[in-house]
Amino acid sequence: MEPLETLETILAFRNDTELSFQALEDVVSQRNQRRTLTLRFPMGKAAEMIGRSSESIREAEASGRLPQPELSATNRRVGYTLPEINNMRRVFGTLPWRAETDEPVILSVQNFKGGVGKSTIAVHTAHYLALKGYRVLLVDCDPQGSSTSLMGINPDVDLGGGETLYPYLRRDYEDLSYAIRPTHWEGLDLIPANLDLFSSEYEMAVLLKDNPIHFDWLREGIERAAQNYDVVILDSPPALGFISLSVLRAANALLIPTLPSNVDLFSTRKFIAMMTDVLEQLSSLPRERAYKFLRVVISRGSDTKTSHGEMSHFMEETWGRRMMRAQLKDSAEIDNAGMLLKTVYEIGQPTASRQTWTRCMSYLDAYGKELELLIRKTWPSHYESLEQAGLL
Repeated sequence: MEPLETLETILAFRNDTELSFQALEDVVSQRNQRRTLTLRFPMGKAAEMIGRSSESIREAEASGRLPQPELSATNRRVGYTLPEINNMRRVFGTLPWRAETDEPVILSVQNFKGGVGKSTIAVHTAHYLALKGYRVLLVDCDPQGSSTSLMGINPDVDLGGGETLYPYLRRDYEDLSYAIRPTHWEGLDLIPANLDLFSSEYEMAVLLKDNPIHFDWLREGIERAAQNYDVVILDSPPALGFISLSVLRAANALLIPTLPSNVDLFSTRKFIAMMTDVLEQLSSLPRERAYKFLRVVISRGSDTKTSHGEMSHFMEETWGRRMMRAQLKDSAEIDNAGMLLKTVYEIGQPTASRQTWTRCMSYLDAYGKELELLIRKTWPSHYESLEQAGLL
């Protein structure tokens, strides 16, 4: 017979848990204090990333337009860092930034069901776009702080409540500049989150009772901050509370991740219905919200499960053009990277087999490329190059 779980035994269970996690947090915190981006790109990959030939890079280095490459003890190039790649893009004029007349894309990754890979998608998207040379702001709007953790910050140890969205939502600040911090990824900034942010759900409910205009306070702050970026990515909480609804109003593009299962399909259906109801109720507010694009993306699908294939086909038939063609498949590489609080892009090499890593990268890059095209199609300054490439 199982022993009864009394308050005393449950308290002991809690204490054991806290002690174990304290030791883990100490290790993670020490590791994160040394967090740097160690990626190096060989000549061929560098040429591909900047859109020029290897010969052009060598000529620019020889002429002094680019600095001399770092060499190993055997006089071979050790590879280029991301800052060096972006400097090459500046020299060759291939940075993919939007024009000042183009509106930044503010992308919300949103579904009120947990476990659909929201944070994993948000951070992998941020890393993909940073590697491409875009200026990106990642905003963690989820009190659980999963995106913050994946960016190398322990939400419960390294942050105070004053470093998140929380003070802004309380109107302690007029803009979000106090919370924006650079990361170890060039071109990628972060507004982190921790559990203190959860307090805003209760505090804002009081204000909203008499004045729903508060739903647009986050929108105003995000839009001002977005002027310094090409893309802002909002990782929303898995609920339809004040923060989630504010994110819906702040975003101008929407990505809905879902798993290819019956349970998740019905949950996503309910999310879409509730989201629509809320947007209707808030449509009386100034500046009605419209989205540049809305897409559903399948995450954690498996090619070996027949039911996943059938459900994916049903979703494609149901949502048509609003379904992303690329899927973020289940992969040991994503799981292993998550254990290290990193993304597959940040690790940059296989943690399992080379075959598994190659397959995972093909899924991630296909998704990133499709999303990048959706983003670029919103910028008039990119129309000519897209037309030349046959993409518009």
